[in-house]
Amino acid sequence: MTRTGVLSRTISLMITTFILNLPLLASGNSKLTAYEVLEEYGFPIGLLPKGVVGYELNSTTGAFEVYFNKTCTYSIDSYELKYKKTVSGVISMDELKSLKGISVKVWWFWFSIKEVVRDDDELEFNVGVATADFAVSKFDKCPSCGCGFDCVNSKLTNMEVEEEMKMKMKMKLEKMNGTMVSSS
Repeated sequence: MTRTGVLSRTISLMITTFILNLPLLASGNSKLTAYEVLEEYGFPIGLLPKGVVGYELNSTTGAFEVYFNKTCTYSIDSYELKYKKTVSGVISMDELKSLKGISVKVWWFWFSIKEVVRDDDELEFNVGVATADFAVSKFDKCPSCGCGFDCVNSKLTNMEVEEEMKMKMKMKLEKMNGTMVSSS
């Protein structure tokens, strides 16, 4: 092969490589955060608690996985929510389906949240046997593990937590014995 042929092939290969990488250059090589991805699909960022350490998203199918360092639990209204270390599902515009890794405690029972659908200014959470609607604005900010959306007012001191646990234990004992236990 002549020098001209080799040079021509090299230039052709460089141009092809540049064209194939043009979309990456245009995006600035920046990956959106998991919270920004939620917004891209019409959801508020507060559907995920603070502490996401990574995620994977198949932009063709919408299949995703979101990763946390540890499980996360917090309360909203009268519900307790729990996020496992890995949350997965399928995302599309205004719909989160086939969810795994998020559960809600209603009374004494835990239910897996199966899907979340946005309908205008409402979010509908579906656990299979029931649904609950919340205003989208309730999720404008990301909750924190342990205290949810109100960390300032819900932070308890160790003494307050200990007193609350004693009170709950006392109530359980009273219920089991059917008698009143005197307070000290």
